[in-house]
Amino acid sequence: MSDTVKKLTILPTDHPLRGHVRPPGSKSITNRALLLAGLAKGTSRLTGALKSDDTRYMADALRAMGVEVSEPDDTTFVVTGTGRLASPSAPLFLGNAGTATRFLTAAAALVDGPVVVDGDQHMRKRPIKPLVDALRTLGVEVTSETGGPPVTVNGKGGFPAGRIEIDAGLSSQYVSALLMAAPGAKGPVRIELAGDDIGARGYIDLTVAAMRAFGAEVEQLSPSVWQVAPTGYRAADFAIEPDASAATYLWAAEVLTGGAIDLGVPASVFSQPDARAHAVISSFPNLPAVIDGSQMQDAIPTIAVLAAFNETPVRFVGLANLRVKECDRVRALSLGLTAIRPGLAHEEGDDLIVSSDPGLAGQTLPASIDTFADHRIAMSFALAGLKIHGIAIEDPGCVAKTYPAYWDALASLGVAFTGDRP
Repeated sequence: MSDTVKKLTILPTDHPLRGHVRPPGSKSITNRALLLAGLAKGTSRLTGALKSDDTRYMADALRAMGVEVSEPDDTTFVVTGTGRLASPSAPLFLGNAGTATRFLTAAAALVDGPVVVDGDQHMRKRPIKPLVDALRTLGVEVTSETGGPPVTVNGKGGFPAGRIEIDAGLSSQYVSALLMAAPGAKGPVRIELAGDDIGARGYIDLTVAAMRAFGAEVEQLSPSVWQVAPTGYRAADFAIEPDASAATYLWAAEVLTGGAIDLGVPASVFSQPDARAHAVISSFPNLPAVIDGSQMQDAIPTIAVLAAFNETPVRFVGLANLRVKECDRVRALSLGLTAIRPGLAHEEGDDLIVSSDPGLAGQTLPASIDTFADHRIAMSFALAGLKIHGIAIEDPGCVAKTYPAYWDALASLGVAFTGDRP
């Protein structure tokens, strides 16, 4: 972004969107697979992978820690590791990539030497203290002065067997981070949740499935307890499914315009939690009166913008974790919808209430949407521009975080733009 804010104005479509769009690979699975391949001994081939800002931060961090990572094509990583990560010569800068930051903080405990994990101004505001506290219970020397990055880990080449209790109320990524590091411990590690709250539990299932594909032995003893054996990892060839969070924008564009967009894969085959949004989106324009976002968090911006055109108001609940994402997404959604029309949305505690009005379609309601450099805010509010004249997306290039080809995908379906298209 230059000093002059770049904007991209979406031109409403006068026809149903039809065509074929293949979503990029899953960010969540790609970053898990990259780390596990980096911890493995041997050469792994990751196909169908996402190439975006977040995954490049992870790949570059692994390179800095002695892992060989090559990219023979746009959707493949070839990763060769020794089974150990080396202490990097400089702090690992991970932008605003939450997965990379949380996962590498735990993995740094396996390094013999210091590791500094840092991010940009947005990542530094995102909490990591629960993960730091959990690592300390195993004797890992780790410091975070602010409760967020930068985090300094003085690794000792591993950590002892033991029990870790983790508060996962803010993010399931804390649990995933500990799970993925645990096979490198000196003995069995037992990971237990402190309390019942956990953000997006389905992502832990993704983690465990990926770990097993790379040779880990993980036993779930109860819904809140996992036992991990000290097996290390072995190299594997691993296919990554398309990104369900990215798919939500295309599913929503399809129902909003009465179109038919072929993603090349049915919603039923996705293993990611956000895939459950397909059933909700398919009910448009009669979305449920109350939608719980706790287990499909990244899909909520999509559905909230879609709800603006619903027949009846929608209350979104279970959104507390959305306040500590790339930005405060509850606030960003409320502000963006209100910019389109005063009173279109408001907050009640952590709930978001969208007033809904199908009559918005076809109106001219000039609004400049502050994306807060958040890719999901940019991509979701582009949907409003398919039906309303005058919707301008600020900082459209922020979609590179997870879906660099997003604007190209919309253009391939016949969507037109004016302004600063990345």
